[in-house]
Amino acid sequence: MEPSVSKKIWNCAIGASVAMVGGKWKTSILLHLRDRTMRFGELQRAVGVSQKVLTQQLKELEKDGIIQRQVYAEVPPRVEYRLSDYGRTLQPVLDALYAWGAMHYTRNYPADVAPAPSAA
Repeated sequence: MEPSVSKKIWNCAIGASVAMVGGKWKTSILLHLRDRTMRFGELQRAVGVSQKVLTQQLKELEKDGIIQRQVYAEVPPRVEYRLSDYGRTLQPVLDALYAWGAMHYTRNYPADVAPAPSAA
């Protein structure tokens, strides 16, 4: 069994950080969970990713303690996802990445940058 990203030994703190939230979908997932709890289908529609990929990314984020998964004993089963307290510590980092990315992107496409997400 492969260790979670948080259990690996890194020689660069930035590499460890990027490994935790890097990739095409994790930052989008975290953006959508920043202010609220979401059900799986709702999150899948918001992110625009396949069920298989979303499931994989959510499992990795949960394994690393960044999100929490709550399963309700209902028929049909209801599953909700939210940022953990630990995951909330990423918010200033994600906000800074968004601000830098917006600044970088506006160098070439000034009219196409979306407004920064509001803080809760």
